[in-house]
Amino acid sequence: MNKKFIFKIQNQCGRARSGVIETTRGTIRTPIFMPVGTYGSVKSVHPSSLKKLDAEIILGNTFHLHERPGEDFIEEFDSLHGFMRWEKPILTDSGGFQVFSLARLADINDDGVSFKSPVDGSNRFFNPEVAMGIQKKLGSDIAMAFDQCPPGDADRKTIESAMRRTTAWAARCSTYEMKPWQAKFGIFQGGIYEDLRKSHMEEIAALDFDGLAIGGLSVGEPIPDMYRILESVVHLMPHQKPRYLMGVGTPIDIVTGVLNGVDMFDCVMPSRNARNGQLFTDDGVIVISNSRHRNSHEPISHECTCETCSGGFSRGYLAHLFRTKELLYHSLATVHNLHYYLSIVRRAREAIVNGTYEQFATSFIARYENADRSIN
Repeated sequence: MNKKFIFKIQNQCGRARSGVIETTRGTIRTPIFMPVGTYGSVKSVHPSSLKKLDAEIILGNTFHLHERPGEDFIEEFDSLHGFMRWEKPILTDSGGFQVFSLARLADINDDGVSFKSPVDGSNRFFNPEVAMGIQKKLGSDIAMAFDQCPPGDADRKTIESAMRRTTAWAARCSTYEMKPWQAKFGIFQGGIYEDLRKSHMEEIAALDFDGLAIGGLSVGEPIPDMYRILESVVHLMPHQKPRYLMGVGTPIDIVTGVLNGVDMFDCVMPSRNARNGQLFTDDGVIVISNSRHRNSHEPISHECTCETCSGGFSRGYLAHLFRTKELLYHSLATVHNLHYYLSIVRRAREAIVNGTYEQFATSFIARYENADRSIN
């Protein structure tokens, strides 16, 4: 356990909980959403804008940063923080998901994974020591253990094999010596099988990790199955450690995750969907390319206080920027979507403190699902 990393639960409402994570680079209020900065940049958003959005932690990707520009070069800037000029906490994914989903011609055994680089086709090898060593050089505040993430449609035998290997790898990650401030999180698998999820969670929880992550969800399985797993497993995870749901998801996914006791989320959806013309609101997703927005003087949302909406940028202007492929569109749209996602967890924290989270979740989900899509 890292004594420089402290998690305190401050309030609980049903299974939902709010708290704080203390790190050497700042305090993180939970539940929290982490904007994704895969290559050391949250696409199209300046770090100063992230601070204005009240982002308290962002995510970097070990696999992609290893490919370009390389952890040795980043280490010359003292850390990923210095390289990208971000002073607050950073979590780095171990790269396991990318190794198994993006790498070409992967050959896996109990020691690690050999594969061809998706960038230049050269030979690569990842194992627990390599993944943790890269993250040590990146200097992230939270480093994720290297795991095997099976696809959402994997059969039980494949999932059990991935669990066995992930447990062995997690044990090696848990004993790897990191920098003094770096916390380590373990990841458990189990697909959509409740018994496997529970047993694997217990195996990973028994190791010396500072937090625990739910891996292998939102990878192609039906949404009801994901919610069923969250309901059956999250409340059994260690109470006094942060609970992280990796790579999830939609606004309803986040509200549902918090309802079941999840503390941390990340997802590329707000930034990726912004670039593709989709803007999130409590009344569903606005598709800015729809003709009804072309001459609109309305903001994305009258309820939103982001710099895009409060700054007077209209849907008509955003539609124009999107159609003409102006780069400003990406910035304005991404700022809005990230502000919206961060507002979800802020409102969730407030509802938990007020003892009204279940009412908040029910109202939020009903409004989001039942919105009049014809106006979007």
